[in-house]
This record gives sequence, C-alpha cells and structure tokens, in this order.
Amino acid sequence: MERTFRKLKKENRKAFIPYIMAGDPFLERTRDIVLMFEECGADIVELGVPFTDPIADGPTIQRASERALKAGVTLKKVIAFVKELRRSTQIPIVLMTYYNPVFKYGEENFIKDAKDAGVDGVIVPDLPLDEGEYFIKQSRKADLSTIFLLAPTSTGDRIKKVVKASKGFIYYVTITGVTGAALLLDSSTETLLSEIRKYTDKPIAVGFGVSTPEEASAVAKVSDGVIVGSAIVRRFHESPDELRNYLISLREAINGLV
Repeated sequence: MERTFRKLKKENRKAFIPYIMAGDPFLERTRDIVLMFEECGADIVELGVPFTDPIADGPTIQRASERALKAGVTLKKVIAFVKELRRSTQIPIVLMTYYNPVFKYGEENFIKDAKDAGVDGVIVPDLPLDEGEYFIKQSRKADLSTIFLLAPTSTGDRIKKVVKASKGFIYYVTITGVTGAALLLDSSTETLLSEIRKYTDKPIAVGFGVSTPEEASAVAKVSDGVIVGSAIVRRFHESPDELRNYLISLREAINGLV
C-alpha cells in the first residue's frame, strides 16, 4: 500500500478506496464487484468481514453483513476468497473486521493466513490501541498493515498513538457516528487534518458519509484518499445497473474532473 500511495503522490493523484461487504449476497458476486472496482479506477479495496454486532456500521452495511452471514460467510472463508481472488487481481486489499472473529481465529493464525492469502492491511475498529500492542507487533513482523481510526473528537494523545500504530494509511472519519451518516465536511476538517499532519507524513484517507461525486471531490482536496462504503453498497442493491457509472463518476471527481 505504501507503494500505491507513493505512486499516487508522484502522479499528483488521490486514492479511491471503495468498500464492499464480502459475501453480500454471495462471494462469487463479491469477486465480480472487486474486479469492477479495479476496472473503474480504484486504487485500494476495503473488504468487509460480516459480524453479528457491527457497532461502527450504519443500517446499510449492517444489512449487508446480515445477508453475508445468512450466506454462511466467515472470516476463514473471506481469507480463502482473497487467496482465490489473487489469481485475478493484485489490487491492494484491506480487510475491515471486528475483533471478535480475529480473537476466535487466533491473532497469530489470522495474521499469518491473511498475509499468506494476499491481504495487505487490516482495520479492526473495536480494538483498543492499548490492548492491541501484541496484534500490532505481530502484524508488523508479517508486513501486514494495521490501520486505525481518528475522528474530529480525537485528542492529541490519541493522534500520537494512532500515528504510531498505523501503517499503510490513517483512516480519518468525518463524523463521530456510524458509517453511512451524512458527511460533515467544513473548514474544521481541513484544520484537523493539518493537526494530524504535524505528527506524521503517513497518508490520510477520509471516509464515513461520502456519497456523491461532489463530496468525493471535496474530500480529495484535503486528504490523500477517499473511502466510499455505504453509498456503494446501497447502489449495488438498489440500482446495480448504475453501479459502474457511479464508480467512474467518483473516480473522475477524485481526479478533479468534476
């Protein structure tokens, strides 16, 4: 992922990071969507792992998680899916999983299997930094990026800890609620991102609430990458025929063509 961001910086471009829930409604369909993401100009793919209690997710992704669980999708199956997917694409893949499935899998087993399968990074939103030291250390040894979240309410101490623990990029959430809520982007966002940059030169990708090309364009101007999740999942189910054009419109907006 570091290579991806270096290349983008050299080309004066920002990362487009779309999200999809693995196995919603089944894994073969997810494969098609990931390949579509790449065809439409995605730089990194965020792949959700279904969980029974997704506390950071809004209704759209919660429903996607429920559908994937009904299809029998597990963390083990998602890792096997990524391994299979690597026959078709080398696009960087970040897993977004809650800690409980990782704990049940076993931290060391998860890190090894994920890395062996071709996973590039992992986001565990409910893993407290103070309790995740071993997980972070083992991930570093395996060269598996750990990505942590910062929010408008993050203190200076939290920023320092997240900057140190994060590899690949830092995930900045524009709101303090759940995914899919309305985007809150104002002058304070740019100020907060500038504050984070006092501590690090690591890339900062912004997500939660980005849904329109105009919003994606605005986020791209102040960040290193734009993450779009709920809006893609919603479009995928409500207007699947429009998904490709929607993805292209986001890519163009992030490139500054809107």
